[in-house]
Amino acid sequence: MDPLTSIAASGLQAHMDALDITANNMANSSTTGFKGDREFYSTWIAPELAGSSDPIAGESPVVEQPWVDFAQGLLQPTGVSTDVALSGKGFFAVNGPNGTLYTRNGNFQISPTGVLITTDGYPVRLTNNQTLQTQSNSPLVIDPQGDITQDGADLGQLELVDFQDPRALNKIGLTYFAANSPQASSAPASEAIVYQGKLESSNAGGAKGAVRLVTLMRQFDALQRAIKIGTDMNRQAIEEVARVGS
Repeated sequence: MDPLTSIAASGLQAHMDALDITANNMANSSTTGFKGDREFYSTWIAPELAGSSDPIAGESPVVEQPWVDFAQGLLQPTGVSTDVALSGKGFFAVNGPNGTLYTRNGNFQISPTGVLITTDGYPVRLTNNQTLQTQSNSPLVIDPQGDITQDGADLGQLELVDFQDPRALNKIGLTYFAANSPQASSAPASEAIVYQGKLESSNAGGAKGAVRLVTLMRQFDALQRAIKIGTDMNRQAIEEVARVGS
């Protein structure tokens, strides 16, 4: 395969990966607390061509591991007392099936046993490794620092956590994150503000995704044309050689 066709074919594969990422973002444009994935492009050089005098020979574009865009989404009012949203950096902490998980999805509810849980049934963590337990049907009152009261009684404070390096987090499912190492540096999210009766919308807006999709499709078409041109050139060259040799 000639260099033009080879590079164009690699570009097609990279754009297919980017299309998958964009499609997933668009599918979750209405998912509360969802953080969109973004692609990072790099180049790969075949080992046998690493020492080539031609710096471009063998270079192929690839999409490396996607990175998560932690930009804040819009806060949408719901009026539900157990819905909470964060403004600023930080995450709610919850007890996942295999350890602590972190999320920006504050669509919480009270379980039949009186525990504050996520929509997936994970208990929401309070400070001091506690979870909220109540038997009252009265609405919760949550202040901007995450302190929770009910019928005037103090029930605890939401555990809000921030990570100095976002790369310390791996995405789990759609709206959860887990620390990728026990040594991941975390600290209380002291600058985060809690808003009761609101939820954070996805930061993967549908309009932004549509524009990105159109751009990728145009680039995809251009790469397909480049492959066709390379294929036609190779065919003509072969036919010319055969004609000269006959």
